[in-house]
Amino acid sequence: MDGTDDDDDVSRLSAHTLAALQEFYAEQQQRDSLKSGQGFDKFAVGAVEEDWQLSQFWYSDETALCLAKEALEASGQNGRIACVSAPSIYQKLKGLAGEDASVCLLEYDRRFSVYGDDFVFYDYSRPLDLPERLRQHSFDIVLADPPYLSEECLHKTAETIRYLTKGKILLCTGAVMDALVTQLLGLKMCQFIPKHTRSLANEFRCYTNYETGLDSTS
Repeated sequence: MDGTDDDDDVSRLSAHTLAALQEFYAEQQQRDSLKSGQGFDKFAVGAVEEDWQLSQFWYSDETALCLAKEALEASGQNGRIACVSAPSIYQKLKGLAGEDASVCLLEYDRRFSVYGDDFVFYDYSRPLDLPERLRQHSFDIVLADPPYLSEECLHKTAETIRYLTKGKILLCTGAVMDALVTQLLGLKMCQFIPKHTRSLANEFRCYTNYETGLDSTS
């Protein structure tokens, strides 16, 4: 068979249908790459522009890598890590962890659904509206970065954190939230100061409830 009939069929497809097919195959290729452990550079957070309307501010590569290493160390062998509203750290974690840890990204921005089953749509205003597979107290560490510096956002994100974690928490937020962080989650400020790719008016700090290498990292 020389394929002439197939070519005729394709030529009769509308431009809109062809575009839809191309998009479908491109998305399928993306998902196949992610499932095989490849393609993370292509879909690095840096390739996704910050959406300030969603209060998105990416961490610098150095900060994201440092926090990813800390979460991986704290989770232990074959640990389970939840990244809540922290896609830039998630991306570094996936590059480091390989098959040694399970990493889940809870994120409002559906652009990150390219990460396949690792992605869970998350709206902080509904803190316990989570899929059944995210069982209570099933993560060795929860790493969170509440999207807004508000009492409401921190209160509700804290509900999610307490539900998911077995105990360990690593939280990044503005230093202005210090007292509330201690009140809600009993966390202590680390010496490490996180940096963003863009300068922010508010100083950010890291908080944990366990002994961490971040206290020896400036």
